Amino acid sequence: MARTPLEALHNEEVERTRIFLKACIAITASIAMVLPFLDGDPFATKLVICACAIGFFGAAWLLLKLRDPAVYTMQLVLPVALTLAMASYAGIYFWGVFSPAPALVLMGIYFFSLGASKRATVFIYAVCAGAQALLAGLIMTEVLRDPGLIAAGDMPKADQLITQMIVQVLYLCAFLIARSSRQTTLKAVEELERAVRQVAQREAMFREVRQDLDRALKIGGPGRYTDQQLGSYVLGALIGRGGMGEVYEAHHAQNDTPAAVKLLHAQVMDNPDHVNRFIREIEVAASINVENVVSVLEVGKTEGETPFLAMERLHGHDLAHHLRQRRRLSIGKTIAMVRQVGRGLAAAHNEGIVHRDVKPQNLFLATRIGGKSMWKILDFGVSKLAHHSGTLTKGHVVGTPVYMAPEQARGKNVDYRADLYAMAAITYRALTGHPPFSGKDVPTTLYDVVYKMPKQPSSLTNMPMEIDLVLAVGMAKDPEKRFDSAEEFADALLAASKSGLDPKWVTRGHSLLQQHPWGVTL
Repeated sequence: MARTPLEALHNEEVERTRIFLKACIAITASIAMVLPFLDGDPFATKLVICACAIGFFGAAWLLLKLRDPAVYTMQLVLPVALTLAMASYAGIYFWGVFSPAPALVLMGIYFFSLGASKRATVFIYAVCAGAQALLAGLIMTEVLRDPGLIAAGDMPKADQLITQMIVQVLYLCAFLIARSSRQTTLKAVEELERAVRQVAQREAMFREVRQDLDRALKIGGPGRYTDQQLGSYVLGALIGRGGMGEVYEAHHAQNDTPAAVKLLHAQVMDNPDHVNRFIREIEVAASINVENVVSVLEVGKTEGETPFLAMERLHGHDLAHHLRQRRRLSIGKTIAMVRQVGRGLAAAHNEGIVHRDVKPQNLFLATRIGGKSMWKILDFGVSKLAHHSGTLTKGHVVGTPVYMAPEQARGKNVDYRADLYAMAAITYRALTGHPPFSGKDVPTTLYDVVYKMPKQPSSLTNMPMEIDLVLAVGMAKDPEKRFDSAEEFADALLAASKSGLDPKWVTRGHSLLQQHPWGVTL
């Protein structure tokens, strides 16, 4: 089943070739059966019988090969096309160059000129037109005897010349009309692809906006902790809401240093394991000392024993906001994001921390003094320690399904490679304007993450084909097949954008896609 309009066009060409070959088989068989009843030149009759036999078996062989559409190539078709052309000229020699027989060649020129390969179609046209001119020229100059059933006879030389010029004009018109029809079809397909991309992008953006809408409606106003002091910080307006808790604008009670304070949701507090995980792993995250991870200023509990986390106050927007505004990022900005976020992930991984919820909402482009911006990683609320067994999750699936690694979606123990998969999935979203998966519900999305490859990236937007291979490696279902670091991933993206991808990644990407192609569910 075709996954893109171009694939559908290719499949149509294969099916059209099958129909043409069936017609050729019927025509050659019919001619061979009627020849004994015609009073033609004996030598020409034998020549046509041999040509029909060769054309018949050549067309039948190719028809059998094309039972598998994947084997269709112009290199396979071209020899058979030339065989059929030569068989046609044996028939023209038999019936006569001034008979209606050249109409067979006209049909063949039009058919083959609809093909995808411009070079091959020009070659076939040139062979047919040249063969017609050569055969007619030899007969008109009486170098070759005219044995045709419909011979020139007493036709004046000028009439013979004009007749052959008309045949050549018809051949040329058939070629040009077919090539023009091909270009018109390609243009229509490209316009269709653009329209499909725009519709899909709008649908993807609508889904993302809808997911964030409930949170956004409650942001910017007072929350239940507004105006309260927690530890060293006085809380202000509610500025964010996530799966584990909510975030307030705050300032230091003594020196007015701005901060952002996160507290666990009340419903999360009912689960001691969630509370313990928040405290244990956020305290470890506080030890990460790199500018690409939001700085932790203070960790504590309220008088009601609700844990809170005070972080540096950031100004700017998260990646989800930028993607809603622009649909997608340029390859240069995407590579810069991957490098900066990768440094933060590397620092976390070196401390034995796996984030487990890397997604656009947790990647923040912070505006710094001087107008420069920097990507920072937020929310280690569902992170895990690599040397822990993960029992605090009780085997539950944690994270955001769309960007979740397959092993994470299965509820298995994960390592740093799950975060690298999430970065590749985010890169897919940033470059194409589409989330890799968009199931109607969480179970459907999790199933797709585990068993399905997303649509081919280059079919969704214009990009170098080598980026398809990089994303195939980055989003490999098997963690062992992925990149070893975000830096390695960013380097491969940069090389692919310049069509200079390392052969080892080309080989690995092709191998992965051969086992599990884009858009296919295993």
